[in-house]
Amino acid sequence: MIKAEGIIIRTVDYGETNKIVTLFTEEFGKIGLMARGAKKPKSSLSAVSHVLFYGLCLFQKGRGLGMLYQAEALNPFRRIREDIEKTGYAAVMLELTDRLTEEGKVYTGLYHTLRDTLLLMEKGTDAPVLAAIYAVKMMRVAGIDPEVDRCLRCGRQSEHYKFSVSGGGVLCPDCSDTDPYAISVSVTAGRLLPLFKHIPIARIGHVSLKRETIKEIESLITIYYEQNAGLKLRARRFIDQLSRFRTE
Repeated sequence: MIKAEGIIIRTVDYGETNKIVTLFTEEFGKIGLMARGAKKPKSSLSAVSHVLFYGLCLFQKGRGLGMLYQAEALNPFRRIREDIEKTGYAAVMLELTDRLTEEGKVYTGLYHTLRDTLLLMEKGTDAPVLAAIYAVKMMRVAGIDPEVDRCLRCGRQSEHYKFSVSGGGVLCPDCSDTDPYAISVSVTAGRLLPLFKHIPIARIGHVSLKRETIKEIESLITIYYEQNAGLKLRARRFIDQLSRFRTE
């Protein structure tokens, strides 16, 4: 029997009364656990076997699925759950974590980053900005870490860049013609990408950006993941649909 802190990043219904939960932990990485009876309203597991649960879990590991026995919440993330936009951006982060990590491999630093980013979101830090920062940091885990500090061809730093999706980073004005499909990047976005990549989560305060700036960065992130990792996020589609609904 093991007791460990973790975050549930995915759940799947199993039969009429059970759930399979994917728990992301500091010590053991990603673990699949059977939560027997979790779909029964009177079960002690029904209130904890859901995505975005964060707390202490008592479980038993197995060769295949382990077994979840008890769980106690450390933070219910009520402010996130009560806001549909925050819930959507948290879902983007959880889906990225689930799809880009291997089961059983330990990701101590990543666990801290995910947990601390969610705690900041719960405290009121801008959800789109936090999700974008997390997505940029996850590119290293995905093996597609882009060069955003200087031109990827000549190494020169510039105020004006284009972003080469196929090349994997930014191009200065002198080198931008080497990729006819490179995407123009605003000066603000060009300055923020290195900040998003390198800033420790603990140093982020109550930051907010203009809507057009974060949308520009989100678009770059989406295109980059799709073309270099073949990753299309279901949660990202929900955010896009919500945004279109609010502008109609």
